[in-house]
Amino acid sequence: MFASNFGRATALALALASVSFATAARADIKDYEFQLVEPQLKTGEAIVALRVVHKPTGKPVPDAVIFSKRLDMAPDNMAGMTAPLEPLPATEPGVYRFRTDLTMAGRWQLSVAAKLQGEDGTLQSRLIVKALP
Repeated sequence: MFASNFGRATALALALASVSFATAARADIKDYEFQLVEPQLKTGEAIVALRVVHKPTGKPVPDAVIFSKRLDMAPDNMAGMTAPLEPLPATEPGVYRFRTDLTMAGRWQLSVAAKLQGEDGTLQSRLIVKALP
């Protein structure tokens, strides 16, 4: 009887240890960030590219699911001036590209939100793209 209970207790302890180890191995959503590939673009048709990076390692994060995006001129007090963002196929892991039309020179704010594979929470950011004439 003692051996049977000891075996169950050992199995339970191992199971709990593996669960807590798996939880501890996860990163915090604050360990990730969006970065613009090019912070300055020419007005007109343009490709806005950003990468998702794991800050402690500097490595790109592939397979993020970007579910919210907006490009507007809020930094220049014209939040109503928006531009379309059309997703484009990835050309390298961790880089997410969008076709747009920057109709006016100035500062454009890219608001973006994504879910990362295996992580809880939502990665959100507001990045400034400068459109040059």
